[in-house]
Amino acid sequence: MGQLNSMELPEPGASGAKAASNSAPAKSRWWLWVLILGVIAIGIWYFRSSKASGQAAADSAAPAGAAGKGKGGPGAGGPSVPVVVATAQHGDLPVYFNGLGTVTAFNTVTVRSRVDGQLSSVAFKEGQFVHEGDLLAQIDPRPFQVQLEQALGQLAKDQAQRKDAEVNRERYKLLFQEGVIPQQQLDTQAALVGQFDGAITSDQSQIDSAKLQLTYSRITSPISGRIGLRLVDAGNIVHATDTNGLLVITQLQPISVIFSLPQDQLPQVMAKLRAGVQLAVDAYDRDDTAKIATGILQTIDNQIDPTTGTYKLKSTFPNTDNSLFPNQFVNVHLLVDTKKNLVIVPAAAIQRGPQGTYVYAAGSDNTVKIRVVTIAQTTGDNVGLSAGLNPGEVVVIDGQDKLQDGTKITPTFAAPAKGTSANAAPLPAAPAAPQTGGPSKGHAAGAPR
Repeated sequence: MGQLNSMELPEPGASGAKAASNSAPAKSRWWLWVLILGVIAIGIWYFRSSKASGQAAADSAAPAGAAGKGKGGPGAGGPSVPVVVATAQHGDLPVYFNGLGTVTAFNTVTVRSRVDGQLSSVAFKEGQFVHEGDLLAQIDPRPFQVQLEQALGQLAKDQAQRKDAEVNRERYKLLFQEGVIPQQQLDTQAALVGQFDGAITSDQSQIDSAKLQLTYSRITSPISGRIGLRLVDAGNIVHATDTNGLLVITQLQPISVIFSLPQDQLPQVMAKLRAGVQLAVDAYDRDDTAKIATGILQTIDNQIDPTTGTYKLKSTFPNTDNSLFPNQFVNVHLLVDTKKNLVIVPAAAIQRGPQGTYVYAAGSDNTVKIRVVTIAQTTGDNVGLSAGLNPGEVVVIDGQDKLQDGTKITPTFAAPAKGTSANAAPLPAAPAAPQTGGPSKGHAAGAPR
């Protein structure tokens, strides 16, 4: 009772005032909780909707990815790749040794005068083709004609004196037989006849010399060929000792080409020559694109140049169309052998990778497969294969950068490979290509990029 009495009891009405003061702040903060709960609800709804959209997109993309994976590579399940293809052929491929050569005139003649005199006329035009024996120029022949007449006159005089000496000798013989004259006088007369015989022979040589000078005054062509620029004009005095001459003639038919090859190729060429094989030689222009003429190998030099490690060869060309010109630079292709029974494809079809050389072979279903091949010979734009591909198969020659093993393609056939031998197998019929695609933009159908 004492404890209860000691406790202070609240005054009447005090507890109601305190409860009212505690409930007032709680009522003022309820809207904050409502706002927080609303934001949380919106966030949960947005998260769930985003997750559902991503799952739907992944589910829709899964079939296409699975199909592509099952086909064997990227692009197999998508649109086909437009490429250019060619058909492998069966045939022979030539083996060439290539070198640099210079056209050399088969004969070059500087025409000079063999007598001294005035050049009275010129009977040729610069750049004219002449034949052996054609008149080129004329030197004034009158001085030589005078010499000829003098020699003829001296000959006539000596012949008359000899005739007189011969008659006297016959008379001396009769007188000697009758004992009128001594033997010495008869012998002297016989010696006089012999002197006139010698004079007549000398006169005849003078006549021949004068005729020869007349012949030399008429300058003719010593060979058949083309005349260069005129070096002396008509009216000038020319001499037999002049160094420049009157003109230069170069023989163009036939004509030769001298070219060089590495010394490592010498044994194969020598073996062919020793066996009596006549090797063909083709001359190409400076860009090595257009063939100018075809000839034969004539001979090989007798030594190797130690500074370059090459040896010289000389070939002969008929040059009937005058397509080769002296000192012209040409690219020479020497045919030394022919590889038989090869599968020939364009060089653009050959690819190189870690597995070696390979090609993309197109199947009948217009899908490509990687084929590892063995190269036996490369000539120009063609490659001869000894293994890895069969004749008639189709290979891709343009657009390989977009392909993998098993990729679908839209093929466009290019022109057949050039340079195969005459006995090459004919091209098989091209398989029909689907019309779902076409060649790459900016390239005509049927032509490689």
